[in-house]
Amino acid sequence: MTSPMLLPPLSASQPLPCPLCGSPTLAELPLMEAASCRTCEHIFTPTCDRTALELADAEVPLTWVWCRGRWQRQWRGLPAVTWLYLPLALGFVSLPTSIVAAGAYWFPPLPGSALAWLPQVWIGLTAIAHLACVLWLCLEAYQFPLWLYLEALSRRWRRQWRYFRTAP
Repeated sequence: MTSPMLLPPLSASQPLPCPLCGSPTLAELPLMEAASCRTCEHIFTPTCDRTALELADAEVPLTWVWCRGRWQRQWRGLPAVTWLYLPLALGFVSLPTSIVAAGAYWFPPLPGSALAWLPQVWIGLTAIAHLACVLWLCLEAYQFPLWLYLEALSRRWRRQWRYFRTAP
């Protein structure tokens, strides 16, 4: 990766591309040392040495540097993943699922009852919910901005939908 340069001057007359959604609507906020995107409506602040922009309105501390006329994501480094996490994750998913499955096996519903399908569905929902927790923790550990990306996409689609509805 090349060395980061100083940030280009932010102005309303020449907006920069937004590092999060990519639309060319990043402009400075008046009377503040910050910039905002008019498309995804996020606020960015420059770092102290003015070589990077940080996302100010999210809990995930994302940072971008300006290199060769475009934004590049500045990674804070991967967390130290040990082999202990894999058995813990497998245990977190399989232990509650096996407890629910054992309960469904030892206390089965009456054959032909209206809710005879419920134990199998409950076992599947238990596994999916615990797997979703593990995946969410992985996304947070690696600082992948999934929610911010989906939010920017949904805003872009809503604006395009409004444009197509109002177009003659």
